[in-house]
Amino acid sequence: MTGTNSAANRANQRNAVVACFLGWTLDAFDFFVLTFVVSSVAKDFHKSIAEITLAITASLATRPLGAFLFGLLADRYGRKLPLMLDVLFYSVVEVFSGFAPSYIVFLGLRLLYGIGMGGEWGVGASLAMESVPAKWRGILSGVLQEGYAFGYLLAAIAYWLVFPHFGWRAMFFIGGLPALLTLFIRSKVKESEAWAATASGHDWGAYFRSILRNWKRFAYLVLLMAMMNFISHGTQDLYPTFLQLQRGYSPRTTALITVLSMIGAIAGGILVGLYSDRRGRRRAMIGAAVIAVLLIPIWIAAPNFPLILLGAFLMQFMVQGAWGVIPAHINELSPDTLRGFFPGFAYQLGVLFAASSAYLEAVMSKHMTYGHAMGIFAAIVLIVGALVIAGGPEARGIGFGARKTGVSS
Repeated sequence: MTGTNSAANRANQRNAVVACFLGWTLDAFDFFVLTFVVSSVAKDFHKSIAEITLAITASLATRPLGAFLFGLLADRYGRKLPLMLDVLFYSVVEVFSGFAPSYIVFLGLRLLYGIGMGGEWGVGASLAMESVPAKWRGILSGVLQEGYAFGYLLAAIAYWLVFPHFGWRAMFFIGGLPALLTLFIRSKVKESEAWAATASGHDWGAYFRSILRNWKRFAYLVLLMAMMNFISHGTQDLYPTFLQLQRGYSPRTTALITVLSMIGAIAGGILVGLYSDRRGRRRAMIGAAVIAVLLIPIWIAAPNFPLILLGAFLMQFMVQGAWGVIPAHINELSPDTLRGFFPGFAYQLGVLFAASSAYLEAVMSKHMTYGHAMGIFAAIVLIVGALVIAGGPEARGIGFGARKTGVSS
């Protein structure tokens, strides 16, 4: 019987990670589709590239609302149901984006999409991290987070294969496929035991008082996630535009470079996440950020195609390497009764503060090249980000469901 229970537990752990990985992958795919077709959407709607990047900003800006709503639901009613509702919501909005008849409608749909994108990460990350053994949180955190990079990779492949033949609208139609994931979640994923252990006797008054008691921790998480999002979006969102307009690469070549960079991101997330299990969350993240600063010249100023490939691979290895630690790190820093809400809402408020990344780089590029704008922006946010990480706490390996130990600072 023990062996049967152990096998069932392993199966549930695997299914939880797979479900949350796919949810974040397909969510990221739906987001990054737009970054590849900015110029085409701008042409169809007779708008500037800067105006279309506001649709990217719009999705980022409404993510906190999704994290707030779905996070509250996840702490009140469990992780599974809110996760399924969220996946269905963002899938439907993505398909509607492909039918948008005008820029105003498209912008409104991207605002709605941001709500769905904002809800997925916090609920999914809490479910995954609460379902796996503490000793494997770092590496599985990397696997989970790099669903984001894998989604970017899939968007690049779709751009390569679909866009040249069917145009930008078809890219959004593909974004309806994540709705099928809800069937897997419903049938294969069990509710979090850590949530069940802390949900009894729960009421909204006590819940919100707990949020207020932990406001300092929450404020730090928001600052941390703001810098992490500046780093991520500052090195990714306009990179395809840089490759197309400054380096003169075709859609296929742009997609190839992006795919390779996302392979680097996936490898970095997993390996740096594994390193964080051994040597600590902060040390792993700071090391990756510092190395990324040193890689900026090859990333944006490489003189030939092979070095462009290498720079793209290494930059995203380090950027997403640091990001791979995040699901484990901020879930470990969150109180048990607030884990559905705390990490996701802090993450998405950080997104809100960093939502202007693509727009700021686009504006900077009016006064300098895309490469120089991205390089300067990346250097600033990577250095500040490393300082914020160094100044914060850590709770590597802490138990979920019955918190009794403190955190290191």
